[in-house]
Amino acid sequence: MHFRYYYNLLCAGEKPLTILYRMVRVAKIDDAVMRVFLSYTTADEDFAKQLGSQLSRRGCDVWDPSEQLFPGDNWLLKIGEALKKSRAMVVLLSPDSMRSEWVRREIEYAVGDRNYKGRVFPVVVRPTDEVPWILRKFPILRANGNPADIGKRIATALKRVS
Repeated sequence: MHFRYYYNLLCAGEKPLTILYRMVRVAKIDDAVMRVFLSYTTADEDFAKQLGSQLSRRGCDVWDPSEQLFPGDNWLLKIGEALKKSRAMVVLLSPDSMRSEWVRREIEYAVGDRNYKGRVFPVVVRPTDEVPWILRKFPILRANGNPADIGKRIATALKRVS
């Protein structure tokens, strides 16, 4: 996690002790913590942030590009490293994300890597008919504007398959 992430938590009213706990927990990450790659477009960023927060509260280490990628970074390298280190993917489905080449490549990586087996979670945040055929093999979750419920369902499913 980057300093900006913790600063944003502080600005959002998170208690300093809670932030310190998160910093220590992230510093001690090992294989017991499920690393989750969050794939979405900026049009779905509000829901993505809320969902990422819900997953973090439930013990997941969430990789969110809006918190991890900065101007001047080698984005391809950082995204590639994050995909390699992650063991689960949550992909937010919407008309915008289905037109995104980035999202499609991230999906292709996850469905082709056995580290993600049984841990790809497509979530419909806005209705779309353009869902790739490969994602139709997975249970598709409907967000219905409720990141807390989706976060709980994904975290529960991850505990069963980890």
